[in-house]
Amino acid sequence: MKTLNNIPRIAVMLLLALTAQSAFAGNFPGTKKNDQQDYLTIKGKVIDAENGTPLVFASVSLKETNIAIITNIDGEFTLKIAEPVTAKNLEVTFLGYKNKTVPLTDLKNNGFKNVIKMEQAPIPIKEVVVRPLNPVEIVKKAISMISKNYESVPNLMTAFYRETIRKNRTYVSLGEAVVEIFKAPYANDIRFDGVRIYKGRKGEDVEKMDTVLFKYQGGPASALQLDIAKNTELILTSNDMENYDYSLAGVIEIDNKPNYIIDFVQKPSVEVPLFMGKLYIEMDSYAITEAEFGFNLSDKQQAASIFIRKKPLGMQIYPEVVTYRTKYREQDGKWHFAYSRAEVKFKVNWKRKLFNTFYTTMSEIAVTDRTDKEVIKFAGKERIKSTDIFSEKVGAYADKEFWGDYNIIEPDQSIESAIRRLKRKVKFSDLSDTQ
Repeated sequence: MKTLNNIPRIAVMLLLALTAQSAFAGNFPGTKKNDQQDYLTIKGKVIDAENGTPLVFASVSLKETNIAIITNIDGEFTLKIAEPVTAKNLEVTFLGYKNKTVPLTDLKNNGFKNVIKMEQAPIPIKEVVVRPLNPVEIVKKAISMISKNYESVPNLMTAFYRETIRKNRTYVSLGEAVVEIFKAPYANDIRFDGVRIYKGRKGEDVEKMDTVLFKYQGGPASALQLDIAKNTELILTSNDMENYDYSLAGVIEIDNKPNYIIDFVQKPSVEVPLFMGKLYIEMDSYAITEAEFGFNLSDKQQAASIFIRKKPLGMQIYPEVVTYRTKYREQDGKWHFAYSRAEVKFKVNWKRKLFNTFYTTMSEIAVTDRTDKEVIKFAGKERIKSTDIFSEKVGAYADKEFWGDYNIIEPDQSIESAIRRLKRKVKFSDLSDTQ
């Protein structure tokens, strides 16, 4: 039986140190409208048409452009479009749902929130499956195929990383970086992944305000922990599988290949909070191609003890939503880590204060290039450690000339937009959609 002391490392990737000090907030570059440019701002929420559930990580894009964003943990998005607008339609996509095109003329702006309802569109199992459909056996087969489906040699990857913290609706911390990743072989338990910053920056010109100072540990090193095919001590070991109930939710096409959708949920008899979500497993190779999951918050007291390292007296703080997403990309018969995102929303309450405050942390990393030629492991002093604070480290890698015309941080735009702006500065190949 698991205890709070042996929860997998991935569960505590968002340890936060809280103190009652001054923190930065307010006027980050990129959070205000450029005085020289008018924008059309579209706010909305994407939900399941049948039950009204918010769709987390849905892709919202302006058709025929590179403008896109992903919905947050509440299914909400804010899309800023430079005027004059030549495109006429917004496109919303979500795995397992019919794509939806919405004319811009049907959408309200100026702060009004648009609700976009999505209809499910699974592939009927009987049309594509001619083999046993035991979900436990499918997951076990996927585990046994990891050494074959994923790299057996080290890789060097280039990636773009972004990290934000919001207090209610206001950004109080922003940072982003181009990073290099040493990706160790999947079949080797001894060699660990490593990441180092190449160029980075954080929000400046901020105003101090009396608030809670959140410190987000690990940065891009923690984002790599979401590679569950590599860090199997989360769900993908025989011992971990005993803590979950698995079910086959359907079959869906991803990149024109049929994938099993395996739902998993913590067994009622397991007392320690664990995870729940979906695994997407390619039918022919049994490769894990995607994973979407969250933390079980039914016992918020226990969940808070996992995520919060320290806090001031008189403060109550509980995680409200915890969501993770991981994607892989296939190339030459091998699957490679391509993208991960983690988002956690906390509720903070002080004794004798009437209103609660909500903090939302988000980290996102997208791999843009990789090679398996002449790969050398990083020296220990170069690597970002899981205990490091990214926002405190990134300033040492600032380079205004590197960012060029991309001179503001735009937290409301997709990570793909940032990559496209920087592709002339760093070798960004294979810019396929990570959403």
